[in-house]
Amino acid sequence: MNRILRIVLIYGVVAGLVVAVPMVATMLTLTAETAPDNGAVYGYVTMIVALTAVFLGVKHYRDKVLGGAVRFVPALLVGLAISAVASVIYAIGWEISLALTGFDFPAAYMREMVDTARANGAPPAEIERITQQAEGFARLYANPLYRLPITFVEMFPIGAVIALISAALLRNSRFLAARAP
Repeated sequence: MNRILRIVLIYGVVAGLVVAVPMVATMLTLTAETAPDNGAVYGYVTMIVALTAVFLGVKHYRDKVLGGAVRFVPALLVGLAISAVASVIYAIGWEISLALTGFDFPAAYMREMVDTARANGAPPAEIERITQQAEGFARLYANPLYRLPITFVEMFPIGAVIALISAALLRNSRFLAARAP
């Protein structure tokens, strides 16, 4: 069990840091004028790159701990655990970003929603409805007990999919088999 926990923590922390450190660094350097329009795309691509650690961790578990063969469910559980650790670090990184920058995510989100609605020709009643929904979201988002799970869920489902794919591929002991020393 100790070896499994070590694998989960090492690969989970690496994945979490690969996504959180650039996010914090980017948030510290951005302004409203320099923020890219496709920042979410960059964020999700970084998550996918970071979560390759799930595959690598499951492979390490199969090859080094189990001697080259793993069943689907244990591989999936290791992958999900790595994803969970990475997602917690991502959520902590987001909290650090918010604390260091004072970024008002709900206000930026509301502006984006209202601007998009106006650009699409939404009637004033629709814009008012969007504004009220965004204000309700802002009230909820101010509570860390609401914000942290939402941030966790931004990344964890991607990790779960990668864990599923990894477990499906790596249960075949011939897939990327470990080389003999």
